[in-house]
Amino acid sequence: MAINKEFLYDILKTGSVSGNEAELEKKIFDYMRDKADSVSVDELGNVLAAVNPNAEFKVLAAGHADEIGLMVSAIGGDGMLKVTRIGGIYTTTYPGHKVRVYTKNGVIYGAVANSRSIAKNKDIEASDLCIDIGAKDREDALKYVELGDTVTFDTDVRELVNGRITGRALDDRLGAYIVMEALLEAKKRGASVGCYSVASTGEETTGNGAYFTAARVKPNIAIAVDVTYTSDNCGISDAETGDIALGKGPVICNNPSIHKKLNERLRALAKKLDMPIQIEAASGRTGTDGDTMHRTGLGVPFALISIPLRYMHNPNEVCDLKDVEDCITLLAEFFIDCSADMELKPF
Repeated sequence: MAINKEFLYDILKTGSVSGNEAELEKKIFDYMRDKADSVSVDELGNVLAAVNPNAEFKVLAAGHADEIGLMVSAIGGDGMLKVTRIGGIYTTTYPGHKVRVYTKNGVIYGAVANSRSIAKNKDIEASDLCIDIGAKDREDALKYVELGDTVTFDTDVRELVNGRITGRALDDRLGAYIVMEALLEAKKRGASVGCYSVASTGEETTGNGAYFTAARVKPNIAIAVDVTYTSDNCGISDAETGDIALGKGPVICNNPSIHKKLNERLRALAKKLDMPIQIEAASGRTGTDGDTMHRTGLGVPFALISIPLRYMHNPNEVCDLKDVEDCITLLAEFFIDCSADMELKPF
């Protein structure tokens, strides 16, 4: 299954800090509008596409569209922007870098202040950062920016060798891409159950996007599609992440809250497809939209499909497009394989 690079790269280039996902969600809505059986957007901006929306048995797949970043929290008398963090940022990656500030009048650009003393501060907090947009003073800055505007690195997606790419916030706009493409593949191949895919908002901060969607769809089962750490890069131990590498296929998670029968089905489907998969183990919460969907309604059994990712929550995340392609194929096969008579109880 060929990757639609034009659509994927457009997603990856679009700013979508939690709470400010509308521009990206509109692009996903427009892409899916004439392809799925139904497409809708809710009050939070979650874009939900469906195939067989009248079917009684429902499967919901979620990939979150939001990314981590910064939010303007104050403006100094010198016109410098002060910020707070949105999601789990690495503050030390910001000094000395160019950034984009997303305002109601469009993007303006800035530079994050740096110096020898700042560079030596290993305990730097988001509140220590100063963003220079070229303003003369506070009054001048307020002509362009208001409190609550969001900030990302000024970076774009780039192709590496061997079918790999690097970019900001592959976590988890890759997932949003995967769930939509898998839905279209399932439609093409005649899926019979109600198949739903959501590009959710707010996963990095509140989880409210997945809650709004799952509470309203009321799925019988759910699949979260997100990223996971690899152990094939510098500074990461496989004791922490498991033995996970780029290019070796989708990752299935063993976790106390993840439904064992759904995992068994995913593994069987991968075997049927002759597709390599990887296994990770996680205790407690998975840290994904799966946790939220799981706790809606009367409870929703869920599983997690993850994309191997290097340098998560950094401006230079790296993935392998073959893993992305395989995640689409596996999720599409899961949609097709599901039926209303699935037995989900353990005994």
